Formats: sequence, C-alpha cells, structure tokens
Amino acid sequence: MNKPNGHTTTEVQEEFDSKAYLNMELLRFTTAGSVDDGKSTLIGRLLYDSKSIFQDQIDELQRASDLKGDETINLALLTDGLRAEREQGITIDVAYRYFSTPKRKFIIADTPGHIQYTRNMVTGASTANLAIILVDARHGVVEQTLRHAFIASLLKIPHIAICINKMDLVNYSQEVFEKIKKDFEAFSSKLDIQDIHYIPISALKGDNVVYRSEKMNWYQGLTLMYLLETIHIASDTNHIDSRFAVQYVIRPQTEEYHDYRGYAGRIAGGIYRPGEEVMVLPSGFTTKIKSVDTFDGPVKEAFAPMSVTIVLEDNIDISRGDMIVRVNNQPKVSQDIEMMMCWMHEKKMIPGGKYAIMHTTKSAKCMVKEVKYKMNINTLSRIEDDKSIGLNDIARVSLRTTQPLFYDSYKTNRITGSVILIDEATNETVAAGMII
Repeated sequence: MNKPNGHTTTEVQEEFDSKAYLNMELLRFTTAGSVDDGKSTLIGRLLYDSKSIFQDQIDELQRASDLKGDETINLALLTDGLRAEREQGITIDVAYRYFSTPKRKFIIADTPGHIQYTRNMVTGASTANLAIILVDARHGVVEQTLRHAFIASLLKIPHIAICINKMDLVNYSQEVFEKIKKDFEAFSSKLDIQDIHYIPISALKGDNVVYRSEKMNWYQGLTLMYLLETIHIASDTNHIDSRFAVQYVIRPQTEEYHDYRGYAGRIAGGIYRPGEEVMVLPSGFTTKIKSVDTFDGPVKEAFAPMSVTIVLEDNIDISRGDMIVRVNNQPKVSQDIEMMMCWMHEKKMIPGGKYAIMHTTKSAKCMVKEVKYKMNINTLSRIEDDKSIGLNDIARVSLRTTQPLFYDSYKTNRITGSVILIDEATNETVAAGMII
C-alpha cells in the first residue's frame, strides 16, 4: 500500500525505526576487575543472551572454541580480538563493543585487569556512565578490586555495579555474597561514590546476567541487564552550567547562505535557547543567540551532549577554542591548573618539562610546575618523598599554560574539567588529567 507522500508502508516503518534508534538513550559502561574474573565472558554473555550477535559470529566462535579445546562455546572470544589476548586468555587492550536493546543503545569498554594496564582502564572509563567491577566469588575483594574502585571514583563515574561473578563455583552461597558486599562497603565508604549496586552472577552459566537465576532465590534485586536498561542517567549531565566550546566556524558563502556564520560544537553543559543572552570567552563580549541549528533544522532549545551550530545576533570575532557561556555563570579562567593526572607513557614525566595541552577544543602549551604527591591507589595513601612519575602512576600536579583555559572542576563537569598532555616531539598522548 502506498502512502500519500509516495512512500510504502515498509519504507515509512524503516524511516521511523531509524529515527527511533538515533533518538534512543545511549549508556556507556566499562568493565574492570582482576585477571580471569570473567570480564570478557560477561560481555559475551550479555551480547549472546540479548540476541545481539549474528549467526555467522556464533559459528566463528564455535570454530574458535573447538580449536582451543573448549567444551562449550567460549563467549570471551567475542571481545578478545587480539591474537595475543586469545592465546593468553586475557584482555590486553581496551575492546569496545556496541549493541542495543529495545530500550537503550550501549557502548561497552572492556578494560584489562593487569596492574600494568591501569592507563587502559582510565581510557575506557573516562566517558562511562557506569562501571561494572567484577569480583571473583572465590577470592573476594582483592587489591585490583580496590584499585579499580579508586579509579572509578577518581573519574567520577556516577554509577557502580559490583558483580560478584563465578557464584556457581561457590554453590551460589548467600553468605559468600554478603561477606564480599560487606568488605567492599567498608572500603567504598572512603571514596566519592554515590550509587553502588551489588549483583551475584555467573557469567559462564548466565545467572542474573540477562535472565534471573533460579539457583539464587535469596537474591531479590535486579539482573545486570535490567539495571543497564533502566538506571537513570539523564541527570548525570550538568544541565546548569552552560558550556559550549567552539569547534568549527561555519561560513558556507553560498548564494542561499551568503551571510550565514555559525559556530559548531558539542554542548558540554547547560541549555541554550534562541533569544538568550550569552558571553563569548576570552573576549568577554556579550550578545544574544539568534538560532540553534541542527542537521534536522532549528530547535527551540539544545542541551548536553547535543552537537549543534549556534548563530549569534552580532558579528563577533570567534574562533576554535573560544567558549560561549552565560553572562552570570562563567567557568574559571586561569593559566595555573591543579589536577590529578594519570601518566600513560613508558617515558617518564620530565620535571619542569614542556608539553602540549588539549582542553575541550583549545590547544596550548604548558609546563609542569610541581608534583605535589603520588597516590598509592592500593592504600589511598600519599607518597610525598618519591615524585618521579612513570607509566600508570597517578599524581597531583600543577601546570602553567601559555594561554588561559576556561574550565570547571572535573567533579562539576567531566568535559570542561579534563585535559590531555601531548609530547610535542612524538605527538603521543602522555597523560590524562582531571582538574581539581
């Protein structure tokens, strides 16, 4: 049957489905835990039981599992893509996977458990709404559990799910689950973590992952998939402090848009509406928003994390790296920055060294003024007598930049509160920082 606009029913349905998919809420989550805690198996189980993998992938998994001599299909191979990972049965690099259910879209970052890959966990967790920390039910809370919990707290991940895995190997014991929960609560009380959920699971058997376990009737909480689909994340974004870093100036200079001048970027916080007064940094000039344009046309309001083009009523000299904010709600502006930093390169940090710094869309140069202390992230104690910073070290440092940065604390806004340092000689990213 044809519709009046010329589209068939199938075409209309496909267009509706694609728009509905694009507008679905996106949840980013990361997995962390010690080696062999079952992170890759858990992700494989999520994908497999939620019907998010194709038959040819299942067939390939079956062949790979047969070659390894596994009795059943090895779901961990879905994320262990590197040959070295498959040979060792561990995760080395951050593996990203994408899937969706009728309720949400998901991006998974499967991060490695080894101590020497702390930087990989920082990379995978930096944009996450939720962190899944796996605990082996046989071993309980170990050093790596504490390490990953501290990093999740440092990166201000709003929601934490503690999944006590391999419950099948402890006869689905409620006592084991309760003891691990009590042990973790004693440690997490020292951290800045607001929302923690505890779920007993077996990734290998599928208990409480997608489907509720019949072998743990004593557990009345949510399954992991239900938690991922329903956890409230809309309020995790800062909708109070308006922050819009200009990424690109759009000047079509065509006959139709001869005088069009728009400023494209991604909203880092707050809400922008036509007619509202705004200020442009660093110039300090004020003007009003003429329109907020998107790919689908103008909108009445835009908010984080939308990508939009803002058109202003007045012609002000604005370029990449400038920021459009509210007149009465401005970020901090300074060339002296205090931050917690994770060093991500084999080459040690040079005291007083000079590096390139990237903050939102702004590039500048900086110098390391001082290392205040290093963190022992297993004991949460400060190391003040050893200030040499090497791979995977986390430290508090102060920087001096060549140009003022417009920033908020990382706790207030994870986008305007984060920076990366780059070695200008090699163009390699050497550190990630969270502004205090």
